Amino acid sequence: METNLRVVLLTAIAPIAWGSGYYVAETYLPPDRPLFGATVRALPFGLLILALRPTLPRGHWWWRAAVLGTINFAAFFGLLFVVSFRLPGGLAATLTATSPLVIMALAWLVLGERPRLASLAAAGVGVTGVGLLVLRSPGGADPLGVAAALAAVLVSSCGFVLVKRWQPPVDLLTFTGWQMVAGGLVLLPVALLVEGAPPALGARELLGFAWIGLVGTVAAYVVWFRGLRRLPAGAVGLVGLLNPVAGTLTGVTLAGERLGGWQAAGLALVLAGVVLGQTRRAPDRSAPPTVSAATAVVIGTASTSPMPLASERTTSPASSSVLTSASNERS
Repeated sequence: METNLRVVLLTAIAPIAWGSGYYVAETYLPPDRPLFGATVRALPFGLLILALRPTLPRGHWWWRAAVLGTINFAAFFGLLFVVSFRLPGGLAATLTATSPLVIMALAWLVLGERPRLASLAAAGVGVTGVGLLVLRSPGGADPLGVAAALAAVLVSSCGFVLVKRWQPPVDLLTFTGWQMVAGGLVLLPVALLVEGAPPALGARELLGFAWIGLVGTVAAYVVWFRGLRRLPAGAVGLVGLLNPVAGTLTGVTLAGERLGGWQAAGLALVLAGVVLGQTRRAPDRSAPPTVSAATAVVIGTASTSPMPLASERTTSPASSSVLTSASNERS
């Protein structure tokens, strides 16, 4: 089976891409057009995915894709672009990095994943680092920007937990495309109504949207959803702490933002929190005998026909063991 380290490293691509996206949005995209930016980030790239993988949802996956698209892309992207235009990149990234605690709480309530002591300790270390970064971050803290950042944390955490709970009968790229198209269709009329006709785009803006769309959205969300399938939700949330690290270092490297001693200490604590949160956990023998997310993905991708969803079926301990062994052999 794939090692935890490899899964963590691939998952880390997402928060690093998101952290760098603050600088890209602020520097390359049209100013004061957050809804237009969010729409372009989701809809055209989602349609591109479906053009390459023309598979449509079936049955209840129509409304599930609509719900996930609205949460993960329409609401989250809209809030994120407001944050990008109203807060410095380092501050915006650090505020959204408070999500691990929210993800852990929701995963406990919805998925029954009780937070481990090591994960809570790692979150505490990471949040301490976030506090140092926020306190020493350059620039003012616009109240609307801070509110949008905190709302984005809550919205994204809900969406990520639902992604882990609802496992589709298709590959993750197609699944991501469904959500992006649904979210883009929700955003499009709102953007036109609130912001009017789209602005003219030059080569600079197109380059910025290409990075945000292909790297910061398609690639980032595929590896992030993949990590949610193979790791506990709390561990994935802690990987998200790399978001402020990437945002701060991008700001320092490309935007000339200052990195003081307190910020450097905060970055070190954030990295320590990520590492501490990735310790391996023994299987929970007392957990209900259901097929795990990783097993469902391996078995689902090994078959070309749709399978019953893991969240909609139960298995006996014996059959669960057989399925897990089969998935290990296939991998």
